Amino acid sequence: MKADTINIQRIKSKKNDTKIILDDEVSNKSKIRENIEAIIIAVILALFIRTFIIQAFKIPSGSMIPTLLIGDHILVNKFVYNVKIPFVNWTIIPFKKPQRQDIVVFKYPKDPDKDYIKRVIGIAGDIVEIKEKKVFINGKPIKDEHAYFTDNNVKNGRFFSRDNYGPEKVPENHLFVLGDNRDNSYDSRYWGFVNIDAVKGNAFIVYSSWDTSDVNWTLSDFFNINIRWGRFGHILR
Repeated sequence: MKADTINIQRIKSKKNDTKIILDDEVSNKSKIRENIEAIIIAVILALFIRTFIIQAFKIPSGSMIPTLLIGDHILVNKFVYNVKIPFVNWTIIPFKKPQRQDIVVFKYPKDPDKDYIKRVIGIAGDIVEIKEKKVFINGKPIKDEHAYFTDNNVKNGRFFSRDNYGPEKVPENHLFVLGDNRDNSYDSRYWGFVNIDAVKGNAFIVYSSWDTSDVNWTLSDFFNINIRWGRFGHILR
């Protein structure tokens, strides 16, 4: 009788051990599933934010100096003007149209695969004219406080549109845009107007910035990158 009792206890003990092992396996699988679900939700949320609300861009050129520097990393509010269906670019909820002096990111009219960033100078119905570098809207000079010039020479308007342009009327549903670095910006003076439907959003902040113009990306250069701490959190106007 004692031998039988001992065997039964051992069998029960083995069964209990087996159950504990199975519980641990289920628990581990549950944790893995939870982690995968959390990652998927995070990716979906990030894609949603990037598509409809905020998108990050890096400034590769100096056409907006001094407002934006090469190496600035900015955030663009995609929700401020409208809500669009991804891929087909259809506006489903319009809020407002870009206004004069807004800094906008848009699809370059000559190559929609490229994104450009410029400042809105003229809106639909405006008559834009540039006389010897001075901008006139509807016959009146504008307060052009963001304009930056590096060349004192004025080019002949018969051959160059940089310093003398127009007058031209901005078509309906279009914008006239200029870079703040007026003598070194490829903008509406050269390739025309921007369709509002091509506008991606309004640039509103520099979230980080560093100068890599003199970096050859060797190990030693990596520690010499000029981080512009003062531009972190810089609000764009």
